[in-house]
Amino acid sequence: MTPTPPPAFDSPRFIRLARPGGLEVTFMDWGATWLSCRVPVPGEAPREVLIGHPAPEDHGSRGGYLGATVGRYANRIANAQLQRDGATHTLAPHPAGSRHQLHGGPDGFSHRRWQVTQQSDTAVTFSLDSPAGDQGFPGALHLDVTYTLTDAMAMSMEIRATVDAPCPVAPTQHAYFNLDAQPGSVLGHTLQLAAGQYLPVDAELLPVDGPHTVAGTAFDFRAGRAIGSDYDHGWLLDAGAPVAAVLTSADGKLSMTLITSMPALQVYTGGHLGGEPGRDGQPKVRNAGVAMEPGWLADSPNHAEWEQRSCWLEAGETVREQMGWRWTTLL
Repeated sequence: MTPTPPPAFDSPRFIRLARPGGLEVTFMDWGATWLSCRVPVPGEAPREVLIGHPAPEDHGSRGGYLGATVGRYANRIANAQLQRDGATHTLAPHPAGSRHQLHGGPDGFSHRRWQVTQQSDTAVTFSLDSPAGDQGFPGALHLDVTYTLTDAMAMSMEIRATVDAPCPVAPTQHAYFNLDAQPGSVLGHTLQLAAGQYLPVDAELLPVDGPHTVAGTAFDFRAGRAIGSDYDHGWLLDAGAPVAAVLTSADGKLSMTLITSMPALQVYTGGHLGGEPGRDGQPKVRNAGVAMEPGWLADSPNHAEWEQRSCWLEAGETVREQMGWRWTTLL
């Protein structure tokens, strides 16, 4: 299969949301992309906590999914196949040369122009229609994603999806965070996860088994500690935990709390980001940002035996999922 070329990001539409004395965020309709998040910190200039490319148009040609809304299914699906009720659905493999599918395929939702269907000073809704067979997925899907500044220092993302045939649906937000005032590695950030299990994966980042306990492993972040090493793994979140994750800057001045209704969290520490130009045009360092992607564990559509809520959406069913971010200054 010939890979789909990146879109020409002609005349993107930008949406700025702000709260007086609080957050200032910017989105783009291409990929429903979260381009910027400026957080006020007393005694200094607002901190830009998202890593980005030098120009918005670069999101079409550079990798990493920086700030994009990813789907239909964020994460990996083994052998680019869905198996259910004796039927096999063959998906479009991605990236080039892979036999699996990552983040919805070569022309996933991160590479589409979304419609801005509602907008105010503090909220914006992006909408997308995906026909049956799109990237191999069954059923026609309608998707609405609403970003809202819920108060001066917090933002939520609501996902509303409907399909007309059974299909796994698990979009996510793929922002990379760096909470320090200066660009650099995030491995010195402190991370705490409300997760007692993680998913062991092979060299292709696909599961070798079901979820395992984090106890006694390098994947135990329950008490919070420096990130310290490269990760691109999924954690099964503790059921009923009010907070999924807390990330704290290396300088100890800013923290971010993540909540979600989704059952799992993929944490990727940006091991392949080094060398690409950043916002200032200078090369990003390795591990320049950490992506914390709420959703489901890798290859979940093919593993009904795992102890997590199903990612399959039934015909005519509407699902609503939530995630949210809150920033706190620690001075």
